[in-house]
Amino acid sequence: MFIGHFGVGFGAKSVAPGVSLGTLFLAAQFLDLLWPTLLLLGVETVRIVPGATAVTPLVFEHYPFSHSLAAVLGWAALVGGIYFLLKRRTVAALVLGALVISHWALDAIVHQPDLPLFPGSTTVVGLDAWSSLPLTLAIEGAVFALGVWLYVRATRPRDAIGRWGLVALVVFLLGIHAANLIGPPPPSVQAIAWVGQLQWLLVLWAYWIDAHRQVSMFGGQSALRSA
Repeated sequence: MFIGHFGVGFGAKSVAPGVSLGTLFLAAQFLDLLWPTLLLLGVETVRIVPGATAVTPLVFEHYPFSHSLAAVLGWAALVGGIYFLLKRRTVAALVLGALVISHWALDAIVHQPDLPLFPGSTTVVGLDAWSSLPLTLAIEGAVFALGVWLYVRATRPRDAIGRWGLVALVVFLLGIHAANLIGPPPPSVQAIAWVGQLQWLLVLWAYWIDAHRQVSMFGGQSALRSA
């Protein structure tokens, strides 16, 4: 899953309006920000098998430290805990931890059974929505559209950057999603890992946009602004 994770990040602004969209993206996509580095280090592995699923040619062989449920719970506690120590905002910290966990939950819907419960586990999880392109498009599209709608409802632009920067980000994410679906398989695992590092630019983009938007009294839950 790709845009679905960003959709959850967008939507989380409605329950944690005091948290920057960049931080929400970081939490929602944390596992896939960590994974490319583990690939480069040889700690986790993936194979490129064209036709492996209707959606992606990737076969996730070994990724217990970034994508096992036990590890994800630990990463969620770390992300939420660091935010709480820095900001002392309990609700926001819990939201960020939940976003990290949401990544695993959404992956469990689309992945083939390849998500381990803990490092070394022989029990793997995955409902394999990736076996159907229409089903995958419906799931990711719905999550992304809802998330963007919630973000737009919860915030309003301060200036042109806040308005058109958001439009550009949404279009860019949709473009990447389309390229992933219809483009050729990646040339190598190293290419996957290095391109994956570019997702940090999306986090920075989100920080920039959010700095040019403000919480809307109509859509934002003002009682949670200090969360």
